[in-house]
Amino acid sequence: MTELLERAIARLKSLPASQQDTIAAMILEELEDEVEWDATFANSQDLLAKLATEAMAEYLAGKTQELDPEKL
Repeated sequence: MTELLERAIARLKSLPASQQDTIAAMILEELEDEVEWDATFANSQDLLAKLATEAMAEYLAGKTQELDPEKL
């Protein structure tokens, strides 16, 4: 465990149980979201490669234009 995490946990221990539970729920939700994101990203590599190939083909065919942030 890192020193920073140990310091955070030490401070959490001083909070009332309800606040500890609220923060623990937030941490667990964040960790689960990270796992889901990693799985989604890992499973999308083929699609991303296909989209990149299509985008490059459109660029090489002159079917694209430079992005102008002022026109967004």
